Amino acid sequence: MQNRSFVDEFIFLGLSQNPKIEKILFVAFLLIYLATVGGNMLIVVTIVRSPSLLGSPMYFFLAFLSLLDACTSSVIIPKMIVDLLYDRKTISFECCLTQLFAVHFFTGAEVIVLAAMAYDRYVAICKPLHYSSIMNRRLCGTLVGVAWTGGFLHSIIQIIFTLQLPFCGPNVIDHFVCDLFPLLKLACTDTHIFVLLVFANSGSICIIIFSLLLVSYGVILFSLRGPSSTGRRKALSTCGSHITVVILFFVPCILIYARPISAFSFEKNVFIFDDILTPLLNPMVYTFRNKEMKNAIRKMWGRFAVVSEQY
Repeated sequence: MQNRSFVDEFIFLGLSQNPKIEKILFVAFLLIYLATVGGNMLIVVTIVRSPSLLGSPMYFFLAFLSLLDACTSSVIIPKMIVDLLYDRKTISFECCLTQLFAVHFFTGAEVIVLAAMAYDRYVAICKPLHYSSIMNRRLCGTLVGVAWTGGFLHSIIQIIFTLQLPFCGPNVIDHFVCDLFPLLKLACTDTHIFVLLVFANSGSICIIIFSLLLVSYGVILFSLRGPSSTGRRKALSTCGSHITVVILFFVPCILIYARPISAFSFEKNVFIFDDILTPLLNPMVYTFRNKEMKNAIRKMWGRFAVVSEQY
């Protein structure tokens, strides 16, 4: 902790220094946050309250994914929208580390969940006769445990990286959230080795897992070739939703972490898409294209309406 003895807090430049634009952004991101948390928690509650969905590994992982999306948004957006109300946007060194840990913890777990969902679809489509024996509750619980553990280890590595950086003066971050590359730009040392470590821990992981997921979905789609049928159309629709979410998550992630430290100037925009807009879009992708989810939501709201009328 002695490395940061000259820096007790950081100052965010945020998204804009124009007060009028900041007011517009405040309203926009407040609505995005409410919609994101509301949409994702609606999916979680619907699946938990529907035994038929909760017993399906696909929906079990979907509920976990939605929970992670809601948590990621809650780590980033509330601080960002509060800062939009102030001219001076500050965060203490300790809170910066906490935010860095939390963001990478939830997103790291989400990477593993997306991989687990791809494996679930592979088994369901390519090995349907063995699906129930392979994707049992024990394996699903183990995969969730691996996701939590993987996210924790990934975020701990980020914290270790940050604690090795000497911050001896500059404390203005051209961002709205604490992340490794913005902090590396403030370090009073040669950061080339740290950039390589970030790439090894985040960038390369995103590239490798994204490539494996694309290959796995390619195998799944190849196995579905031939005359179309109701089962094939449903499988294609499900895989289409998964592929959409995978692309929305991994492409911005690769742009952020698998690059030189000063490769492009629109890092904040990519970060907004990856960690703010993608959690908003995920519930729409899974709900609008899934009849089972839509029917379950209607039934839950129907039961809620009946209970409300009784009171």
